[in-house]
Order: sequence, then C-alpha cells, then structure tokens
Amino acid sequence: EIEKEGGKVIFGGEVLDEPGHYVRPALAEVENHYNIVQEETFAPILYLMKYSTLEEAIELHNGVKQGLSSAMFTLNMREAENFLSCTGSDCGIANVNIGTSGAEIGGAFGGEKETGGGRESGSDAWK
Repeated sequence: EIEKEGGKVIFGGEVLDEPGHYVRPALAEVENHYNIVQEETFAPILYLMKYSTLEEAIELHNGVKQGLSSAMFTLNMREAENFLSCTGSDCGIANVNIGTSGAEIGGAFGGEKETGGGRESGSDAWK
C-alpha cells in the first residue's frame, strides 16, 4: 500500500513464511496524507517523513486521528520541552529519548483522539 501511494519501503515489510501471521518490521518513507499513515496500523512499521523545522514536525505528528503515545529523540532541551508542552504532542503519552510504550499514571492513559480504549482511567475523564 505504501508504494501504491507514492512512498518507498526502505527495509522489510514482507509477510514471513512461518506459522502464524507475521511480517518483517518495516522502515518506509511516506507523506503524512497517505492513507496508511492516517489510519491506525497494527504492524511493526516506522514511518520516515521529511521536515525542516520542529514546528513542522509537530504539525505532521499531530496531523493524524490517533493519539495513544508519541516520542521524539533529541539532545536539545528546548526541543524536548516544546514537544512535551501544550504546543507540542497532542498524544495521551509523550516521551523524550525513550520509546512509545508504557503508561503515565496521571496522564490520559488509553489514548487521545480516535485511538486507545478511552479516557475512563486518565485525568481527562472529567472532560
């Protein structure tokens, strides 16, 4: 699907010829408007998107319907603070220099926007 929309699979993505339903993890260069990016994909795919500024990257990041968890990797403290602030990631869980797994007790655990299991357990339950 990535290549049909004009993207490029850089590595992996093949269905493995083994028992079960497994695919090789994939790395793909895409654009934010591609259907596969805009829909929640339950597969080991890392999307690469080109950007020029942190603000543009955050706009791309927030420009999807999902919002369960997010992460960025940086050595720049200002970029990290921006990503974690109200002008940064709009996900329920936002991390810096670690992966996207795990829970944040006081946060909107369960996902934001059109993803996850809901707000009942998080601090957004009253909204």
